[in-house]
Amino acid sequence: MNVDALHSVAQALTAAAAPLPGEKLAEHRELIQAVKALNAAELFGQNQELTFAVDRETRRTVVRIVDRKTNEVIRQIPPELVLRLAEDLSLLRGEK
Repeated sequence: MNVDALHSVAQALTAAAAPLPGEKLAEHRELIQAVKALNAAELFGQNQELTFAVDRETRRTVVRIVDRKTNEVIRQIPPELVLRLAEDLSLLRGEK
């Protein structure tokens, strides 16, 4: 899966972070099933899995490839530096 595809999934999850009406809930479940299927297929390696989270400060969706055994983050989109820059910009604009 390339970065553009991960970005598309991340955008879908950002929209899904809000309270979910019936149709959105079904889409959210489909996305969860897709991620489970990717992880079961070991697309990212035998000991790695795809995870999604929402950054607490920026409320942006974060996509990670994580080592299943150690929980070490192998790759993150967007990178931590970008999330902190977005948070700083938001503070400078007075949005928080």
